[in-house]
Formats: sequence, structure tokens, C-alpha cells
Amino acid sequence: MKFVRKIVISTVWLALSLGTASVLAVVGAALYFAPGLPDVRQLQDFELHTPLRVFTRDGKLIGEFGEERRMPVSFDEIPEDLVQALLAAEDASFFDHPGVDPKGIARAAFELVASGGDIQSGGSTITMQVARNYLLTLDRTFTRKIREILLALQMEQVLSKEEIFSLYVNKIFLGNRAYGIAAAAETYYDKSLGELTLAEKAMIAGLPKAPSTFNPLANPERSLIRRNWILYRMRELGYIDQTAYQDAVAAPITARRFAVQVEIDAPYVAEMARQFAVERYGEDAYTGGYRIHTTLDSELQPYASQALTSGLIDYDTRHGWRGPEQRDIPASLVEAQERTERSGLEEELSESPEVMETARQAAQSSQTRIEGINGDVSNWLRVLERTPSYGPLEPAIVVTSEGREMEVLTQQGEIVTLGWDGLSWAGRYHTARWHEGEPSSAAEIASRGDLVRILQNEDGSWRLSQRPDAEGSIVVLEPDTGAILALQGGFSFSASKFNRATQAQRQAGSIFKPFVYLAALQNGNMNAATVVNDAPVVMPDAGDVWRPVNSSGDFLGPTRLRVALAKSRNLVTVRILQTLGLDNTLEFLKGFGFAEGRLPHGLSLALGSASLTPLEMTNAYAVLANGGFQVSPWFIEKVTRGNDDEVLEEAKPRVACRECAEDATETDIDGEHYPIAPRVADPAAVYILRDMLRGVIENGTGRAAMELGRHDIVGKTGTTNEWRDAWFAGYNSDLVTTVWVGKDNNESTGEYGGRAALPIWIDFMGRALEGKPEAIPEPPSEIVRARIDPETGRRLHDDQAGGISEIFHTDHMPDYQPRTIERELEDRSGSQGTGTYEAIF
Repeated sequence: MKFVRKIVISTVWLALSLGTASVLAVVGAALYFAPGLPDVRQLQDFELHTPLRVFTRDGKLIGEFGEERRMPVSFDEIPEDLVQALLAAEDASFFDHPGVDPKGIARAAFELVASGGDIQSGGSTITMQVARNYLLTLDRTFTRKIREILLALQMEQVLSKEEIFSLYVNKIFLGNRAYGIAAAAETYYDKSLGELTLAEKAMIAGLPKAPSTFNPLANPERSLIRRNWILYRMRELGYIDQTAYQDAVAAPITARRFAVQVEIDAPYVAEMARQFAVERYGEDAYTGGYRIHTTLDSELQPYASQALTSGLIDYDTRHGWRGPEQRDIPASLVEAQERTERSGLEEELSESPEVMETARQAAQSSQTRIEGINGDVSNWLRVLERTPSYGPLEPAIVVTSEGREMEVLTQQGEIVTLGWDGLSWAGRYHTARWHEGEPSSAAEIASRGDLVRILQNEDGSWRLSQRPDAEGSIVVLEPDTGAILALQGGFSFSASKFNRATQAQRQAGSIFKPFVYLAALQNGNMNAATVVNDAPVVMPDAGDVWRPVNSSGDFLGPTRLRVALAKSRNLVTVRILQTLGLDNTLEFLKGFGFAEGRLPHGLSLALGSASLTPLEMTNAYAVLANGGFQVSPWFIEKVTRGNDDEVLEEAKPRVACRECAEDATETDIDGEHYPIAPRVADPAAVYILRDMLRGVIENGTGRAAMELGRHDIVGKTGTTNEWRDAWFAGYNSDLVTTVWVGKDNNESTGEYGGRAALPIWIDFMGRALEGKPEAIPEPPSEIVRARIDPETGRRLHDDQAGGISEIFHTDHMPDYQPRTIERELEDRSGSQGTGTYEAIF
């Protein structure tokens, strides 16, 4: 008996000691951490934020960023069963505990010890989650957990349970940019909270734990298990009766994607504006109600994106079929659920076997049948729902593939038939230079259950397509100001966020040559008629020998600069750079925005070996288009804030001014003063180069642009080694546009610039300039015209017949061609062998 009493007394003392130690530990922690804790009273005045919005210059929305895909609600506006669903999922004893749950804390402590310092589940109550979401960081550390507990205890003393719950439901992230339950209801169901069914409320309540893992759009089979576990918990807690439970767990998934619609599709520029805002205003950019007004033209931007998209699809079609995006997709949700991965669902599945069974039944109740297809296609429709379109390319799943026809299921739940006209192009791809011929049947292309892409033709019919293997960019600038009027940095922003217009440093190839020619015209004592030998060049290069060649592999011999530029002769350009001198040319090129450190210090510079972005190249061409003024690219017109559009920043770029006096520093445009950009090239030299570039269109590698029927467009093609990069850069006095086509992995495109890039440029410029008058600059006063001998490039005397017309700067006129006489007259004069007019007369 004494022994038992001794044990009881010892146990009591141990319990009291442990309790006292625990109290002392809590008090000690409170004293230690309290001075650094945020003031929970600030939550009483917490203001929800306004997202960052980005617009074109005429006020069309192109992007929205930030946490605030939300619609704040008060506790009274939340349906009771949604409150109960969230309690069942996250914190059933929320209205009873003082801010912390002892059982949850004990579980977190055990995990802390077991994991060596890393907390997994965290044991967080809703109050603790509010403390973390509003006042703390999201790192999983022991000290943060202590601070979280202390803040939760304080919060319960300052705020009511209803206020804490409202803060919780308005802040939690629920996937797809939805923060808060009202935003989630709109995002997934396009409904208000009061319109949601019990099953839909349970689905939303299941998202806070893992918004991606349990997302009904991305993971419908997993979200069903999570949803039905919550419904099971609601029944066990007495929130719902058996009838409501049975109806809800059997309900099919009804979530769909409902996104904010932009007015102008310009995601790459919107992302550029987002990055600008974050750099300038920090994280407040997403919540402070900022509005970025860009220079984007709402008419030109759609033309640019459509031209690039169509051109890349055309390129891809020429190169063959690479196969379906996915194969053998199960048609029904039941079959998909049987295949799903179970990891991450241990808590839900361990509660009761009933959870898995009801989830399976819900999957069965999600059966969807479409006329013309045998069996349940509920999973096919879910896969199509969550698969994004890439530009005009829509996802589809093959239903049948027989003979020379293919039937596919679309996102809209329709069956579309692809005829042989839309399939015959799909010979198997091998390399950029080789693909197989026409396939023998539709079955050779794709099979039932395969995910493919389809494209609607102008006549309403459909054809098979695929995401292009090549990428591209198009940049359009206003030459007098450098303002970006249109920009598309890739085929599809949803497929790739990499902005090739501003981030891809690619070899420029032959579109760089005009700047070497301009240096020759301005500083090299050369003119458009100067003859340079198009012949083999051999020179040492880092212990080796460099033998540049023309792309055609031949040599033209003595060739005038005008002809050499039109035909893009590499060897002539190398010899020009040799004559000018590398250092002098590099110094000259700085005026066009080229950073000297990015340009190679070797004669390969002449052939465009510099790696430059499409935006850099477009800006350099803008200097050519505006007559030689050093403008810089820009796209932020102004930044405003708040509903009253308070102007925070407004752009004042340097602009070109041809009519301004040489010593003028400012000019007036629409009542606003702008600084004048410095002149970096002689206007007469720029005018002559423009005339030479017109030869590229009329007689050279850009001849396809003649189809536009305009005399004011000029430009240059470019292709780099092994066809890795295809370019076309061109302009008139109003627009300068550069198109680049290539592969992100730097593999060969198999095509020249005139084949891959020029058609995109033509498509855009044709639409952009339609109905607009031709914009050809007036020649500077220093420009004169004279007849020359096309073989020698020398001027002809008035009494010398033949020749062709050429333009010159008055200071760079060629020498006269010596007069010659016929051999018969030479013999009769007794001046045999002289061959000159002067020797006889």
C-alpha cells in the first residue's frame, strides 16, 4: 500500500513539475519573443489590395497582376455550411480553443523531434494561419512556430472569432490566382458563395492544404478524394445529415476555368511592365493600385502577334509531324482515378475506406457521354479543360483514326472531323532538313486517346497542327521616338514565358551588314558605286586560318557596294571592314546602341557574329529609319495610381528632329517638350544606305516584299551558320520592324531568313501599312545623282553613252571614267596602244 501511495505521490509531483516547467517555458518564450512580435491590432484596420494593371497607350487592358484576384467578404456573408466545411478541413475546434490546439502543438513537437528541426504539418489552427499569412513569413522553423503561437494567443484577445475567420477566408490562396473563398467561387464556378452547392463548397474547403495538389482543374481525381473526405468529416462532426452527405459525395466535378479577360493580347509586354513595376515599387507593386500605361498600339499589336503565330505555324507545317503531345489517355474519370498516384493522400485515405469508395462513386457519377462516341469520356473532357490553348492551336483528343479521316474531341465537347487536306502534311519529322513524305493513313499519325492540336482554317474547316518546333519574335518601334508599338516574344506565352525579343541573344547574321556599309559611306571615303573584289579571303585567326565564304559558295569578282549589299556578299563586307579598321568601326557602332563589350573584336563582326537581342537590332534600325538620331527603346508611357489616376511617373524620351536647328536641345510634340536625340550618323549617308537597302527588296534577297506594292519599304535578310537564326529587319519612315525565327536550343531551322522570317514581316507590314500613304524621306541637300559605269563604278562624262544612275554625297563622288575610242580610229590616228581620247584629240 505504501508502495502504491509513493508511486501516486511521485506521479503527481512529476505532473506538477512538468506542468510548471511547461508554464515557465511558455512564459519564458513569451518574454523572449514578445518584443519582436508585430502588433496584432493592425489587423483591425487591414486593407485589401488593388492589383497591378497594364494598359496600351489608348487604355486597353493587356494584363493584371497581384494577389488580388479576390472579393472580400464579411463573416455574415459566408454560408454556414461553407464555414463548417472549412472547419472540418482545417480546424474543427476553432470556436472552442484559445487560438492554439494542444493536440496539434503536440503533433508538431513530435515532428520537430523526429525530423531534426523541420516542422511538416505544423499543427496550425485557423488563428495561427491568420497570424502567419498576415504577420509572419512562411518558413517552417521552430522560432517562427513559437512566434505564430504567441501571436495567435494575442489575436484571440483582440479580435472576435468571427473577425479572425473573415481574415482567414479573405487571405488564403486557393490556386489559379484566387485569394479568398469568394474569388475561388468565381474562378472555379463563376458563382457567388450563396450559389455554390455543398459539394462545391467542400471542394473549395479542400484547397487551402495544397492548392495545386487538390486543384479540381489540374488534379480532378485527387480533388475528389479530398472533397469527399471533408464531406465525411462534416457528417461525423454532425454538420450535415446522411442524405446531404450521400447527395454531395456522389456529385460530379463541376469546376471550370473562369479567367480575367484582357482586351489586347500582349502577355510579353505585360510581363515586361510587371518586372518594371516590381523593380521600381517592390512587392507593393502587386497591391498598391498601380497602373502602367505602355506605348503599345492596340491596332498594331494584334497584327504583330497574328503574323508571328501564323508564320511559325507555316514554318512548322513545312517540316513534318513530331507526334502527339500525350498518348493513351484514359477516357473515363473512373479509369484515371484507378491510375492516380496515392502519395500525399495518406491522411484522407487512412480515415476510412468509405472515402475512397465514395470518391470512386463520384467519379462514376461524373460520367459524360457525347453523341457519336462510345462510352464515358469524362476524363477526356477534364484533360482538355486543363490543357491550355497555344495561340490559335486548340487541344483535342483523337476519337477515331481510320482511312484518311480523323475524328477528334474538342474542348467544347464537340466532335470534329479532320479530312485528308488537313492531315496529308503530317509526314514524320526527322531533322530540320528532312521529313518523310505524305503518310499512308490517319492511323499512321495518331491513335485513339492521343492528345493533339487542331487549327481552324479561314473557311471554318479544321486541320491537324502542333506547337511549332521553332520559336520567334517580332518587334515594332516608332523610329522617331524609339517607342515600342508592338512586341511578341514567342509563339505562345502560356507555352513559354521566355521573352525572345528582349532576352534571346542570337547571332545577327547579315542584318548587321548595313551598319558596316554605313560606316564605309560616312567614314571610309566610299560610295554606293565603290568596287570591292568579291574573291576568297584567307587570314590567320587565333592560331588557325579563317576562310569566310559566301552563302552561295561562288564569287562575283569586282562588285559595287550596292550590288554586294543587295546580294548579301560576305567577302565584300569583310574587305570593307578591313579597309575601315576594326577599332574605328567599333567606335562608330556605339552610336546605334550596340555595347562595345557585346561586339566581337575581329573581322567576323562584318558577318554579324555579334549576339544581340531582336530589340537591340530593331532599335539600331530605328536610327537608320529616323535619319541618324540615337533614340532608345522604351515602353512605359506613364505610371498612375489609385482611382483618380494620380500620375507618379511620365516618360520624356529623346526624340529625332530632322527640322530642328543643330544647336537645339528640345522640341515640342503635342504641347509637350522632349529632349532631342543626338545625331550619330550623317543624314546623306543614311539616305544613301536606305536607297541601297531598297535594292535588297527590288533585286536581292528580300524580293518577296515586292508583293506589298509599296516603294517606301526597305530592309535586309539575315541567316547565320547552319541556318540557326533567320532574320528580316526593315522599315519605312513610320515603322521599323524586326522578325527573328530560330530554335531555343540553337539547332538548325533549315531555312534562310528570306524563307522563315521575311513572310512574317510581309504579313505584319502589309496589315500595318494598309491604306496609309507612302512615307519616303526627302533627300538631303548634299545628295546628287550621276551616271556611272556599272562595271567600274566610275562616273561617265555627258558624252559617254550608256551607264546606270546612282546617288552620291557631294563629298564622295567617284572619279570619272577615262574616255575610250574604237580601235579603228586609234589606228588611223597613229596613236596605237594609248587607248585614250586625250592622246588623239
